[in-house]
Amino acid sequence: MNEDQVKRKLTAILSADVKGYSRLMGEDEEATVRTITAYREVMTGMIKDQNGRVVDAKGDNLLAEFPSVVDAVRCAVEIQKQLRVKNDEIPENRRMEFRIGINLGDVIEERDTIYGDGGDIAARLEGLAEGGGICISRTAFDQVKNKLNVGYEYLGEHSVKNIAEPVHVYKVLTEPENAGKVIGEERPKSKKWRFTAVASAVVLIVAAGAFAIWNFYFRLPPMEVASVEKMAFPLPDKPSIAVLPFANMSGDPEQEYFSDGITEEIITALSKAPKLFVIARNSTFTYKNKPTKVQKVGRELGVKYVLEGSVRKAGDKVRVTAQLVDAKTGNHLWAERYDRDLRDIFALQDDITKQIISSLHVKLTIGEDARVIARGTNSLEAYLKYLQARDHHMRFNKEDNLISRRLVEEAISIDAEYGTAYSLLSAINMMDVFLQATDSPQKSLQRAIELSKKSIALGGDAHSLLGWLYVLVRQHEKAVVECQKAVQLNPGSATARTFYGVVLNSIGRREEAIHELEKALRFDPLASSFSLRSLGFTYSLAGRHEEAIETCKKAVYRSPDDLLAHIFLTRA
Repeated sequence: MNEDQVKRKLTAILSADVKGYSRLMGEDEEATVRTITAYREVMTGMIKDQNGRVVDAKGDNLLAEFPSVVDAVRCAVEIQKQLRVKNDEIPENRRMEFRIGINLGDVIEERDTIYGDGGDIAARLEGLAEGGGICISRTAFDQVKNKLNVGYEYLGEHSVKNIAEPVHVYKVLTEPENAGKVIGEERPKSKKWRFTAVASAVVLIVAAGAFAIWNFYFRLPPMEVASVEKMAFPLPDKPSIAVLPFANMSGDPEQEYFSDGITEEIITALSKAPKLFVIARNSTFTYKNKPTKVQKVGRELGVKYVLEGSVRKAGDKVRVTAQLVDAKTGNHLWAERYDRDLRDIFALQDDITKQIISSLHVKLTIGEDARVIARGTNSLEAYLKYLQARDHHMRFNKEDNLISRRLVEEAISIDAEYGTAYSLLSAINMMDVFLQATDSPQKSLQRAIELSKKSIALGGDAHSLLGWLYVLVRQHEKAVVECQKAVQLNPGSATARTFYGVVLNSIGRREEAIHELEKALRFDPLASSFSLRSLGFTYSLAGRHEEAIETCKKAVYRSPDDLLAHIFLTRA
């Protein structure tokens, strides 16, 4: 395109597509084409009525522009209202819900087509909208907020594909009771803040100038943000990923167990995929509630990809956002928002897991796929009780362990076949021994062994726990067998390899133990001092004293209050 042909303009762009269009086409192509043709005619007529024009309409997508944001939003509201009426006339599984995004942005116009970020942002907003919903950008919101009889909910900043800056997103609320409301509105910046920002900017400009001059004369080499060479560990030979703790957006700290639970479920599911390398929960949760960049996470954990997201649970509804990021470049591979009924939480977790696996171009066999999405219960109530129980158990004190026992027993009373719940109850009995909260440690350990066996019989993943319990009762050969099974079933599990290493060390197989413990630390680079001191102690027994000292020092640094780490260091 020649420079004198370029025509730019500021316009309101409306982008729409159909939620679940591929499913509709897969079930009945002819019916889907008939429906979308009829719906598109309705939409086109309403766009013309509101002074807009259709720019493009291919497949399930529709792109339109308006001279006014008010016209665009008014049109979107009327479109959704009319399509809801038409959807009521057809079976629920055949209903066609459009998602609409609206942005006010600069575009290039060539003949009847428009190009540029303005339209791209509208398309990204459409992807963030619910079926039958509307999302608009901040630039659009600023123009329309007091001019229509609707409300708005601020959904925060979203990093979207191929757009450099985060997009501020607002959901349009069409219910009459929300008219005129703005929920969760961005806080205006105070004059003091603006003054500080300006002052900071001046300082930065001066500093940048000084740095530029210094850099020019001394010819400093350019610094790479996230080079493979600077990673703490070599990249594995298969797709590697770290799942960061999903942020709890519910506004209720008591819901933290739920967002943590979803994170852990995704980690567990991905770890079962043999063609993936997945960082353990212990390491990724060190980043919880800390501002960090994915490039830094990638360097520190030695992975190529990072998954981050958020969870908002309100009543019987849940919203989960997730985005998969290339840790080297910071580019988003995909980003998605899921709005579901709480009872669909299992399917939602499966959707996220499968999307990650697909995005990393990993193909699983039927058996591998079944294992990845396997779970111990179909009862939402039992699952939520289990998540709460696990949260309390991991606080490692008598009071919370008692609460954990009550909750997991309630989960089992709801679903007596819930294998994973029996595994947790086994761990609770073992914890009673460590916390000196039992009158008979031997009985508690025997009860824990029985519960682990029951968990395994019901399909639970308790081989590592059972192996560790056998060590505690000095049945080492049985411990080896169980830990071998754990590693065979979950070769990417840091826990399985750590316990196997400890068991091998206990029967004098030092080098094999070191091999397993070193592998465990690669899956869990920021592991607790337990893993580090276990490896350090094993190095010492194998006569590898320099490595023992170095590893035990790391254990002491990571957990200064770990008495055993100090003892092992003095003996190394």
